[in-house]
Amino acid sequence: MAAQEIEKLSDFPAVEKLLQSKSLALQLKKLPRPVATAVIQATIAQAKQEFKTSKQTLTQAVLNKMIIKNLKERSKEEICRVINATGIPLHTNLGRAPLGKAVLKDIQECLFGYCNLEFDLETGSRGKRGEACEQYLAQLTGAESAAVVNNCAAALFIILNTLALRKSVILSRGEMVQIGGGFRIPEILKRSGAKLTEIGATNITTTDDYSQAIDKSSKIILKVHRSNFQLSGFTKEVPVRELAQIARQSEIILVNDLGSGALFPTKKLFGHNEPTVQQSVRDGAHLTCFSGDKMLGGVQAGLIVGQKELVDKIKSNPLFRAVRVDKITFLILERIFKAYLDNTYHENIKIWQLLAVTESELYSRAKSIIKQLGHPAGLSAEATRTFLGGGGLPETELPSVGLVFSQDFPATKLLKKLRSMKPPVIARIENDKLIVDLKAVDQSELDILTKSLQQILK
Repeated sequence: MAAQEIEKLSDFPAVEKLLQSKSLALQLKKLPRPVATAVIQATIAQAKQEFKTSKQTLTQAVLNKMIIKNLKERSKEEICRVINATGIPLHTNLGRAPLGKAVLKDIQECLFGYCNLEFDLETGSRGKRGEACEQYLAQLTGAESAAVVNNCAAALFIILNTLALRKSVILSRGEMVQIGGGFRIPEILKRSGAKLTEIGATNITTTDDYSQAIDKSSKIILKVHRSNFQLSGFTKEVPVRELAQIARQSEIILVNDLGSGALFPTKKLFGHNEPTVQQSVRDGAHLTCFSGDKMLGGVQAGLIVGQKELVDKIKSNPLFRAVRVDKITFLILERIFKAYLDNTYHENIKIWQLLAVTESELYSRAKSIIKQLGHPAGLSAEATRTFLGGGGLPETELPSVGLVFSQDFPATKLLKKLRSMKPPVIARIENDKLIVDLKAVDQSELDILTKSLQQILK
């Protein structure tokens, strides 16, 4: 069959026959039958079109190779585990913050069966969804109350829709940022039903700009932390503490969108002080929102903390149900918040485990891998520089160590080969050299990484 030639359209095999083919069986197992059927049908249609155009004969072996290639490509569209050798710990395209085994093990029993998501074990009646999670978050940040929605954009949207519908929201031009996926803050604001009042210049916004913009239609002063870029040089912005005073005097609401949302001082670890959620609350922001899967080290979520009266209004908005999270998110966030409250986050939250590994330890790991590979020529352990990712600390470089392939190696070809490994290894190219950066590679992944490198070096 493999050598049989296809000389006319009627020689093309039937789809059902191909679905029973032993030569395709291994790849067919990886996809649901309807999906595999659709892939085969599309491949045959394409092959027939090319056959009509070229008028050249085709063997069934070549057709099978085309089908296998397309089946593999479709399989790669599914979410799978990868090894992050880019050096960026909070890589947005790779799922941002990874979850540690301790957290996953802790929630496994709850996910295996049923749980008291909305059930009060004391009274036996319906309970409040995510009550413990939100209480932990409020206590952790020093706020009166808290709410959890499905991402930070949703948090900002529901805040504005609840508290500033058809009212004015004052926002500095220097804070009209674009977040991931091409969404811009002014567009989210507009969709919420609020009206935008732009103030200041791109680089300079003063207290007078805010005070002069406030009128009867003003409802919210919105401050947005520029977490994914920095303005430098001749710049000025008004700190949260001063904005809180203006808001109190004018009897309007101050909302601080912190983006990444650090929960402890970052100066010692990164050499730069990222504003913390606790500081925002202490400085007088009525509401602060931030992400759950960036510097928090948890899972995708939008976290809102602040005054109880305002949080209660947000939760009573009919749209709140459209942005609420499921039991898995609540379960994970509960464990994440407990780790911060217990001051065990360095041991129990994986992103901080990765960032705590020293340069000397990374060097040792890199040299060990090179030794296991047999000290191949053109491969060296070198100091590298990387970034946190996820929109956090955009100008702060992090020291790291990478396995650097010399320019004698075809960097693009090796990069593609690494992506075809199981699990795929995602590295980077810098100055025409392939770099396998170890900053975001967990210790448990080193053996897998080494075996993958052995395969591509062959």
